[in-house]
Amino acid sequence: MTAPMPLHLRWRFTCCAALMLISCSGGRDKLIADLQSPRPDERALAVKKLAARFESDDLGLFTQAARDPVAIVRAEAVVALGKSNDSRVVDLLGEALGDPDDEVQARAAVALADTRSDKARAYLTLQYGRRGRATRLVIVQALKSANVPGAMASVVAAEASAIWERNLQALTQGSLPERVGAAEELGKSGRAEAVNRLVPLLKDNQVVLAAAAARGLGYAGDKRAAAPLSALLSENFPELREAACEALARLKDPSALPRLVAVAQEHSPSSPLAASAIVALPAAPDTDKALCEIALSGSGPEVTTAAREMRRRGGCPVDPIVEKLKNQSTASAALHAVIGLGPTVKDLASKVIPLLSSSDSSTRKLAVDALLELADPSAAAPLLKAYETEVKTLEPLRVDWVPAELPLKYGPGYDPALPASDDDPSVRVRAKTSDLLKRVNALQDKQLREAGKVMLQPRPPKELVDDAGEEQVKVLASLIRALGHLKVDGARERIEPWLRESSPSLRAAASAALADLGGNGLALAGPGLFDTERQVQSATAQALGEAGAPGQALLLEAIQKLGGDRSRLLEGLRGQELAPTAVPILLAVVKEGGADAATAASLLGNIHSPAAVDPLLALLEDQTTVARRDVLLALGRLKDPKAADGVGHDLYSDSADVRAAAAEALATLGAGSNAEALDALKGDYSVKVRETAQATLAQLNPGDKR
Repeated sequence: MTAPMPLHLRWRFTCCAALMLISCSGGRDKLIADLQSPRPDERALAVKKLAARFESDDLGLFTQAARDPVAIVRAEAVVALGKSNDSRVVDLLGEALGDPDDEVQARAAVALADTRSDKARAYLTLQYGRRGRATRLVIVQALKSANVPGAMASVVAAEASAIWERNLQALTQGSLPERVGAAEELGKSGRAEAVNRLVPLLKDNQVVLAAAAARGLGYAGDKRAAAPLSALLSENFPELREAACEALARLKDPSALPRLVAVAQEHSPSSPLAASAIVALPAAPDTDKALCEIALSGSGPEVTTAAREMRRRGGCPVDPIVEKLKNQSTASAALHAVIGLGPTVKDLASKVIPLLSSSDSSTRKLAVDALLELADPSAAAPLLKAYETEVKTLEPLRVDWVPAELPLKYGPGYDPALPASDDDPSVRVRAKTSDLLKRVNALQDKQLREAGKVMLQPRPPKELVDDAGEEQVKVLASLIRALGHLKVDGARERIEPWLRESSPSLRAAASAALADLGGNGLALAGPGLFDTERQVQSATAQALGEAGAPGQALLLEAIQKLGGDRSRLLEGLRGQELAPTAVPILLAVVKEGGADAATAASLLGNIHSPAAVDPLLALLEDQTTVARRDVLLALGRLKDPKAADGVGHDLYSDSADVRAAAAEALATLGAGSNAEALDALKGDYSVKVRETAQATLAQLNPGDKR
């Protein structure tokens, strides 16, 4: 028999039980009070604790918290609502799928999946096409956890159907801007019905709508549209002709060749696009012949496009070029062809050299540029002679008007940096505005200095007036560049003084020429990367990029130091074989975002350095990363299988271009855990995504005939 509890112990036990009961009741009251706290973290914690001891009476509290202005509170409220298993909360959770915060959206998706009702699945399917990558991924995972068969395929198909219906309605019932946008978007679907609807619109009275229909047909990729698109090349409206050229370039149908050639040879604003469309056609004797004809047709971007492409394909017949070089009236067209064809017609140097003494300055310049492209050592002496003659000819025009050096400081009363007079009210207003701008600029300069960056500084003018303008010095500029490119004896001593010229053309030529010389010339050319003139920057960057590792090292150092726009410097690295040391510098450019990020990401993909994989994957995890498509393609070129899962997340992107890039990258990375997602994208709205997914699956599973 158990001994009875002593009286004092019973008293203590009774007091503890009473205190526990009071504290529990008081704890709940405190949590309810905390829901009104001004601190979001306290409100969120209160919701979480109340949800842990869920009571049906608290449903109203959670509903109110789901509309809290702070996301962390709404997220906890959504989780709490999901635990209720009450059919009344499905609409609230469906509304939460449209929350501005990704975390709230994700928790709402999980909660809806847990309810396992048809209405909940309908919300998830509907919202898949309206949400971003993170939420779309969670929606698919939530549907899978709810044992929905073909989860991703079903939501992808639903999204495709919704987009099609929306665009179709806009095309038939929308305003003109809506119809224009819908025409292009319908074409991107690649459906046969889209082609049937767009072809009649090519004859619409609204030119902008007809042009949009043409672009849409190009996106569709259906060669049935080639004939009606070719007919647009006879129209008088430039916008229609240009849209037709762009579309035919995508279709790549050889039947359009005759009309494209006619447009390319008319030297109109549409001619460059027509030449690009011909380049896009499958290589064939007829296409090559057409490009050679365009290359000899005169001047213009279309001639350069055609000749450069034929340089890549092996060149054009030489006899027609020789015949044109013999005639003064046709020599210019022949020289344009030689410049584009380059080394493929190197035997023509002896035919070009006599034209260095032409009386026409344009012909002389073209002859110099042609010899530069041919790079024939036999042209060195004639070029040096032409250089000396040109310098002597320009000497009277280049005599300094003011022999003394121009002052580098403002005189009294002329310095805009000094405070303005207070006598004039308008001056006071301008001074106030100017002071504000100066403070903003000073802050930006300070931030750049702290980051170790430098800004371009304008150079002071050497002359008040220069009689030898850019047009007069163009031949001299070409000769300077040619001396460096052909490494003529004594070139450096002749070229270096031109670095200090006020003419951008002469500075650009001198910087590029010194870079071509290599050695000490590289260091002399380096400052051209910080020139305020784009022409000088571009020419210097291109030459340094082609100079190999030493020149590229200077270029990368400048990219690291320069603040602001670095696009021209990065372009100098395009197409070059870069060392792994370039990886951290290019990664920094990608992380900074802006217009330069895409180029830097593309360059990273060409380095084939394993060190770039993890940082690029980290960039993909940041939803604010720009140039996502380029980052994905770069990872694909790096061919590291460990990137497959990270890249695969972008198969859920709300951007068709990004989904296509992710699918393309997986072709070299391997499917990883993304085979089901790739298969689902075969039902995507975008024909580009569908075709890329199918091609990737075919490459990864060559024996699969599905």
